[in-house]
Amino acid sequence: MRNLFFSVALIGGIVAVSAAHGETASVRRAEVQAAFDAADRGQLTLADVARLQSHPLSGWLEVLVRERELRHISRETLGGLLEDLGPQPAATRLRQAWLRRAAAEGRWSDFLAHDRPGGDVTLQCFTLQAKLATNAVDAAWVQAATGLWLSADSQPTACDPVFTALAQRGDLTPALRWQRIELAARAGNTGLMRAAARNLPEAELALIRDYAAFIDAPHARAAQWPKDARSRAMAEIGLARLARRDPGAAERALASNASLLPAGSREHGAVRAAIALWTAASYGAESARRLAAVPDAAFDEALHGWAVREALARGDRAGALKAIERMPAALRGTAQWQYFEARLREDLGDAAAAAPLFAAAAKSPTFHGFLAADRAGTPYALCPRDPSDDRRIGRDVERNAALARAIELFRIKRPALAALEWQAAVERMDDTRRVLAVQKAMQARWYDRALFGMPANPQALQYYTLRFPLHHETLIRRESRKNGLEPSLVAALTRAESAFMPEARSPANARGLMQLLPSTAEGVSRRLGLPWQGADSLFRPELNVPLGTAYLAQRIGDNGGLAYRAIAAYNAGQGAVQRWMAARPSLPADYWIETIPFKETREYVPRVLAFSVIYDWRLDGRTRSLTDRLEGSDEHVPRQFACTTVPDAAASTATPTAR
Repeated sequence: MRNLFFSVALIGGIVAVSAAHGETASVRRAEVQAAFDAADRGQLTLADVARLQSHPLSGWLEVLVRERELRHISRETLGGLLEDLGPQPAATRLRQAWLRRAAAEGRWSDFLAHDRPGGDVTLQCFTLQAKLATNAVDAAWVQAATGLWLSADSQPTACDPVFTALAQRGDLTPALRWQRIELAARAGNTGLMRAAARNLPEAELALIRDYAAFIDAPHARAAQWPKDARSRAMAEIGLARLARRDPGAAERALASNASLLPAGSREHGAVRAAIALWTAASYGAESARRLAAVPDAAFDEALHGWAVREALARGDRAGALKAIERMPAALRGTAQWQYFEARLREDLGDAAAAAPLFAAAAKSPTFHGFLAADRAGTPYALCPRDPSDDRRIGRDVERNAALARAIELFRIKRPALAALEWQAAVERMDDTRRVLAVQKAMQARWYDRALFGMPANPQALQYYTLRFPLHHETLIRRESRKNGLEPSLVAALTRAESAFMPEARSPANARGLMQLLPSTAEGVSRRLGLPWQGADSLFRPELNVPLGTAYLAQRIGDNGGLAYRAIAAYNAGQGAVQRWMAARPSLPADYWIETIPFKETREYVPRVLAFSVIYDWRLDGRTRSLTDRLEGSDEHVPRQFACTTVPDAAASTATPTAR
């Protein structure tokens, strides 16, 4: 109890001090953060919340307390609480928690009294259970239950009574069972295939089990299957999955199943495409032959790209150009493939045909657009926009309570709750208001809103000061200078790694601004003669940036001073880069980057380099040639910027993506 009394006294004391001294924002924030921490320990009370009722986050604090006493909240009491909370995410959370408890206790009438559309699949199935228990089954019930049934994934156990009732009513028809089996098959969920087949006739059940076994590991019994569309689809799925593991085995299995998947059939072409894709993706010796065997109709965007890379890797410039010419017009017309078509035509001696392609690609503010501008001798298509200064719209955003709560929740380190409030704030905003909301979030140093908050339109890409934050500039400049690095490159890598969020942590346990693994950071720390302060110290920018810049400088040194190889090593490891260099030692830098086998790294390197151009502009108002940076040249001739076009919405390398 002592801790409880201490927390209450602490909160109460802060309230008293705040009231006496005008409640500065920092004191008020500390007060509320202490209350949330007390809620985490189960020590916050309604009396504590009452003392904070004037704060915008008091609703969340009340909900966190109420969640511990759901058994004492009646249907009527909940109604009053929800009315007081109003239309905010905290109210939704309380209502859904109460509904789950009511469902667990079988209080279906109470459940329906406060049920609302939406919620996760478990709540949707509880809704259908409640209607089932209260004899409220109708055509809409059957439609909702059928929609939940038709999933490629296993559904929560709350759905089992619903599906049982659907079957008992005769509404779970064999056709619906087959629909779900086919969905599960395409997802590779063979366990669900077998489960969904229950209650089908024995002959069909046996066939489905054999289909599932084939998808897991193709077998010779497929020759005995019915020669129909369903069997062809199952054979295609199984052989395409095998192609990912062993393209040669898939090719042999395709030949042995010629009667089921005859040449010329759509399924035969799809398997051929999978075999070619996974052969080319590992630059196998059979890549060219297997690509040539794929019919035109079976090519997709990924396979078109790999046809170009495979030819580049072999040094076959003419073959790479033919692969680009084979692309559909929309794909061929993107900045990436316009640039490579121009480069290949230039290499093959047709500079006249290359020039207009370089000029077209140069209109895109992307990695390939910037390289094309270098070739064309035109300015970089960097056209910054500033957020609207419309006072009426600005006041409208200022008054948005959900946005204010979201930003405050971020400041007190409640990211999950902040994300809920953010979504509530922006879901009804037009694009202009949404940009202003991002601007407010960025002012609070909530930098990843640049990645996840911007409207999904090409014009939004032009808000460079919002999309490319610049925090800890003095630290970045100092450590870059100390390690012989360009500050713009360090800022670009930081933007790509963490979006300047100091507490970022990846699934692989990379931490902080420059996303260092603790083991890597410890090694760098030891090399620099610094005491290792533990993994959590990487969340401190004053340690993370010195270690990260030293590590990047080390990678550049290990790669002959070439930043593009160092960036690849930063992402994929030095061992991978050495393998790729050994396999393709003579390729120019742009071709080498395009032939990186790992999709993540192949996109990461151009993204960081494109970002470096933008950070040149942010740091110094000018940039140098991206081609010079790519090739490790010491030339620093400034490049010009010009508003020549709206950003290419399809250009992936300039679009912010998080790691």
